[in-house]
Amino acid sequence: MSASHAPAPSLAIFCKVVDNYGDIGICWRLARQLQREHGVAVTLWVDDLASFRRICPQVEAAAASQVVQGVLVRHWRGQDGDHAPGDIADIVIEFFACDIPPRYIEAMAARSPRPAWLNLEGLTAEEWVEGCHKLPSMHPRLKLTKHFFFPGFTARTGGLLREAGLERDRLDFLRHPERVRAFLRGLGLPDAEIDALKVSLFCYPHAPVADLFAAWRDGAERVTCLVPEGVAGHAVAEFLGAAACAGAVATRGALTVRVLPFVPQPDYDCLLWACDLNIVRGEDSWVRAQWAGKPFVWHIYPQDEDLHHKKLRAFLARYAPAIASLQQVMFHWNGVQGDAADWPGLWAALRSDRARIEARSDAWQAAMLANGDLASNLLAFAASLR
Repeated sequence: MSASHAPAPSLAIFCKVVDNYGDIGICWRLARQLQREHGVAVTLWVDDLASFRRICPQVEAAAASQVVQGVLVRHWRGQDGDHAPGDIADIVIEFFACDIPPRYIEAMAARSPRPAWLNLEGLTAEEWVEGCHKLPSMHPRLKLTKHFFFPGFTARTGGLLREAGLERDRLDFLRHPERVRAFLRGLGLPDAEIDALKVSLFCYPHAPVADLFAAWRDGAERVTCLVPEGVAGHAVAEFLGAAACAGAVATRGALTVRVLPFVPQPDYDCLLWACDLNIVRGEDSWVRAQWAGKPFVWHIYPQDEDLHHKKLRAFLARYAPAIASLQQVMFHWNGVQGDAADWPGLWAALRSDRARIEARSDAWQAAMLANGDLASNLLAFAASLR
C-alpha cells in the first residue's frame, strides 16, 4: 500500500491547563483539525475540564471519558494509573513539556512499534528555535526518543496552527456586512455600539487597562470595548461601577465597555474578524489575531526575570520593525518601558498608522501561509520517524 493510502495514525495529546484558556485552546484546535482534516483518531488528555468547558460548552466537566466533536476527551486526573501498550497511540504529544504519567511512558516503550513522541513547545519568534526544532532527546532509562517540535514564523519551524478553511470562512464572513452586524447583535450590541470603533480586549490582570480606558473615554472617537467575563475584572468593574458580569455595559464619555460571556472558539474567531482592533494574550488568541487580518496588540504571558520582554522584542523585530507606534503600544502594554505612559498620545499615534498596520498584516499573513500549517507539518514529521 502506498504511503498516500496508509491508514491515518492514532494520536494522543496531553495538556495541563496553566494559562486558563491558552493551553487548552491550542490543544483543542489542534485535536479538532487533526480529526477533521486528516482523519486522525485523537485522544485529548486534559487535567482541567472546567476551563475546557468555557471555550467548548459541549464538554462535561465531571466526565472521566467523553467524545466531543469526534475527539475522545479523557480527564487526566493525575500521574497514577496503568496503561497497556495496546492503548498507546501511534503519535504521543506532550504540550509544553508537561510530564506524561510514568506508566504511560513505560507502556510506550513496551509498544511495538514504538510511538513517535513529540514535545510540542510554545510559540516564540526567537532565532534559537530554528536550531532546536526537531532535535531528539533520548530517555535516560527506556528505549524511547522524544523530539522537540516548535511552532514558529519561518520555514525552519513547524509553522502556525491554521485550519484549511479558515481564510475562506473569514472572507465569507466579512463579505456580508449584515452577517457581521447580526453576529454582534447576537452578543447584545445595539447599532450605536456596532457603528463605533470596536476593540476586543483579552489580557492578563496586570495590563494597564484603566489608563487605556481613560484615553478612550476622553477621546474624540467613539469606542466600543468588548471584554470576556473574568478578564481585567477590577478595571472593568471600576469603569462600570458594578460587577463585571456578562451582559453588563456602561458608557462614559466616548467609551462603551460591554462584558461578554466566554464564547466557543468559532465565535471567538468571528469576534476577532468583526472588531477593528484586537487586544490578545498568551499564544492561542495571539495566533488567531494574526489570522484575523486586523491590527492587534499582544499581551505576552509574564515570565520570571522579564524573559517575556525578550520574546516580545523578537516578535516585533519580525512583525513590525518599521512601525514605531505599534512597537511603543506593545512595549508599554507589557511594561517594557515602565508603568508611566502617555496613553492618549500612544493611541493617537497607533490610529494614525492604521493603514500601514493593516498593510503589514496582509503581508504577514501571506508569509505565514507559505510556511504551511502546524498540524500538517507535525504529521509529516511524525511519519518520517516511523
